[in-house]
Amino acid sequence: MKKIVVFFFLVAMGAAAGHAQESRQDISISGIGIIEPFIAAPTDVQVSANRGFGALASYRFMLTPTAAVEANYGITYANKIRYLISNTNNYVVNTRTQEISGAFVKSFNYKKWNPFVEGGPTGIVFLPIRNTGTTSLDVKQQTQFGAMYGGGFAYEISPSFDIRGEFRGLVTKVPTFGYSQLETNKWYNIYVPTVGVAYHF
Repeated sequence: MKKIVVFFFLVAMGAAAGHAQESRQDISISGIGIIEPFIAAPTDVQVSANRGFGALASYRFMLTPTAAVEANYGITYANKIRYLISNTNNYVVNTRTQEISGAFVKSFNYKKWNPFVEGGPTGIVFLPIRNTGTTSLDVKQQTQFGAMYGGGFAYEISPSFDIRGEFRGLVTKVPTFGYSQLETNKWYNIYVPTVGVAYHF
């Protein structure tokens, strides 16, 4: 009887190990920061913003052991974007930013360390929050399209889990929230540092 129990235990362990080796998908949940750069435009509009924080959910499907495709959804709680026009008119928009993106991911395997780079298209929704953090300007929701790029590493803590750290970037036009006087004709390179945990299955 003991031999049968040991036999089935070994079979179960082997099956679990085989499943872990064949994992081709993962999901991850990460905390993110959002850092928007200062913009000085030839239209006499200056744009600045404070830092924001949020979360990112990702799904990754492995095409090969070192290549994958990825889908992402990210959202920030809130951060303020400030527009200064001709050094006189000051507008503040309290903003919740959402990201929907897809990417091709190339990874490099070094035992438990797996560096990777990625890039692809993105859609970014700038959603103004009408509260005391936003001035009386009747700003509107704006969706912009652009590109996402990033590079980071995954550290395997078990066959099913890894920790990921990444520096991501979102490139898009500076939002105007539907107002021509806020136009800069400039591009944003938004920095998004990311740290999270992934589950492989």
